[in-house]
Amino acid sequence: MNLLEQLKQFTQVVADTGDFESIARYKPVDATTNPSLIYAASQKKEYLHLVDAAVEYGRKKGNSFESRLTESLDMLAVNFGMEILKIVPRRVSTEVDARLSFDIEGSLAKARKIIKSYEDKGISRDKILIKLASTWEGIQAAEELEKEGIHCNLTLLFSKAQAIACGQARVQLISPFVGRIYDWHKKNLGVDYIPAVEDPGVLSVHFIYNYYKKFGFATEVMGASFRNIGEIIELAGCDLLTISPALLSELESGKGELVRKLDPGTAMKIVMQEISLDEKSFRWMHNEDAMAVEKLSEGIRKFTEDLLKLEKFIAAKL
Repeated sequence: MNLLEQLKQFTQVVADTGDFESIARYKPVDATTNPSLIYAASQKKEYLHLVDAAVEYGRKKGNSFESRLTESLDMLAVNFGMEILKIVPRRVSTEVDARLSFDIEGSLAKARKIIKSYEDKGISRDKILIKLASTWEGIQAAEELEKEGIHCNLTLLFSKAQAIACGQARVQLISPFVGRIYDWHKKNLGVDYIPAVEDPGVLSVHFIYNYYKKFGFATEVMGASFRNIGEIIELAGCDLLTISPALLSELESGKGELVRKLDPGTAMKIVMQEISLDEKSFRWMHNEDAMAVEKLSEGIRKFTEDLLKLEKFIAAKL
């Protein structure tokens, strides 16, 4: 078996792309999208019908240009999600506007609207993961949504504080950003490369996985944002890994034995202390991690930039 086939034996593989051909080729169980992936896919002529349908929907639903633009963008995300669900057997992640990252009520309203749009098209809510930034506000919104049976994917996760709070909130899934943690430490250390076994992004996922299994948190851990297959190999056994088509291809052509690195049984034997966080202790603990503070803020800004590009593209069609 190649490395990808071996990985699938003990880790659920997710496609990190909006490209349907890549999803169909690599047969992941889930897929995750964001505005930048949707924007890139929207530039391809084979997906223009999804864009046109979203724009037409926005024209009918909105009573002002701003509302037509919002309705179009929301429906575009749902249209892509609908197409992806024709290919993947389980779930698709659909992202809430990053500009709502510090707005609990705004995030709740947007998430409920996205779910209603899917349900109006005959898709049950258990097929959708609402993607929210792992801010304190995002985590609180996710906790409320989970109580309503709306499952969430907490993204832009960089710190232990974020992971612990997500576990406490009983969110469905978290996405620790391995590659972005790696980028920060590489720059901070002034080096060009960090071996995968020492990679701070890899080690952060090891901690989170072991912490969740040790203390019985059901929240799924999905490593994300990889820079090389070495990171992926060191996380074999993680609940899920969301991987770009380029790295999926590299794994598919890779040979050799893949050893499981994360296992619930091993986690149970690790000596560690459970931590309980309220808002004050969460903010302090997160603030103590300079990398996490910087990368979370940067990530929200970058997601917003990508959304604005998509907005401009759709606005021109309206």
